[in-house]
Amino acid sequence: MQAIARPLARAAPRALSRAAALSTWSAVPAGPPDAILGVTEAFKRDQDPRKINLGVGAYRDGNGKPFVLPSVKKAEEIISQSGDKEYLPITGLPEFTRRAALLAYGAESAPLKGNAVAVTQSISGTGALRIGGAFLARFYPHSKTIYLPTPTWGNHTPIFRDSGLEVKGYRYYDKKTVGLDFEGLKADLQSMPEKSIVLLHACAHNPTGVDPTQAQWIEISNIIKEKSLFPFFDMAYQGFASGSTSKDAFAVRHFVSEGHQVALCQSFAKNMGLYGERVGAFSLTTADPEEKARVESQLKIVIRPMYSNPPLHGARIASTILGSPELYSEWEGEVKGMAERIISMRDRLYDNLVAQKTPGEWGHIKSQIGMFSFTGLTTPQTKALAEKAHIYMTADGRISMAGLNAHNIDYFSESVSRAVKGDI
Repeated sequence: MQAIARPLARAAPRALSRAAALSTWSAVPAGPPDAILGVTEAFKRDQDPRKINLGVGAYRDGNGKPFVLPSVKKAEEIISQSGDKEYLPITGLPEFTRRAALLAYGAESAPLKGNAVAVTQSISGTGALRIGGAFLARFYPHSKTIYLPTPTWGNHTPIFRDSGLEVKGYRYYDKKTVGLDFEGLKADLQSMPEKSIVLLHACAHNPTGVDPTQAQWIEISNIIKEKSLFPFFDMAYQGFASGSTSKDAFAVRHFVSEGHQVALCQSFAKNMGLYGERVGAFSLTTADPEEKARVESQLKIVIRPMYSNPPLHGARIASTILGSPELYSEWEGEVKGMAERIISMRDRLYDNLVAQKTPGEWGHIKSQIGMFSFTGLTTPQTKALAEKAHIYMTADGRISMAGLNAHNIDYFSESVSRAVKGDI
């Protein structure tokens, strides 16, 4: 038996090689690694106790740990006492979609009062974007081109391309000022073909953390109306940006009040900490209830072959919170607390960098908003921080402010200062 086994063992690699060559998938190339996941993988391999991961887009508490909101725990206790596990309708849990639309558009919204908002539950914000992209590619009669801010969330481009839309960009971020290129933005809006689709981050722009002011939003609304452009809002951080759900919804509510028809994507991953529950909504404002019904019928046809119907548990959690005055009030306080913790880290980082006489102007750290910040660090500086200081972020210098806390902010500030000075 041993004499037979040895030749078989030697032949095995050749047999495997032949099998690979004959495989149906032998010509499939390896795809590039995800930039954000690559940061996390490098962080996990690092054994240094000082290591910091600023790549992940998820909230962390003051001890750097994942945080489950108390209001979420209470909602789970409530829904555990009742309910079934049956399929939801194609457009999701009706009480959730109704309450999600109310949170976004506000009680005074004319389309809501007129029963003219077509809305469907989605698989978080990503799913909402894909539903919206597919619906517009199929039914928006004027253009199949969507303009995205430069830069934008990395998944926006493949989502809309895979939805069947042509993707182009407009100026948004000014590297020189580490702020908004407002003049470039306005000029690009003015030069777009009429009735083009424009993606707008409603608040807490990802990845830069740079938002227009309310006065600038009003100017943007006027230009979009003048050019008959179609506004497509991505609102993944309502309440999480400033701590106020109303303030963070200003852009959406202003556009609607000015008569724009809009598309809107919502996510409850960040503001309720429901990352893995995948809770979101997609909506469109329509002319009247009859048009709403027709739009919703087509949304169902778009969704049915995608995933049939959405998950139940997370929608019940979000709906329970939004539908209970006590839980809603508690949740608003929790969202405000998360936002304020991040804002306090911005203040402390700025103060530390200034105190350490770090070259450059660092006011953008405080003027930016939300979870992310474009620090202005260069790729060589981010590489040095990873290799020498065990601090991990994306190569473009974007950091998740939620990854900073009282235990690591001073070490991070000192390391950044040394990297900018070339001392690291």
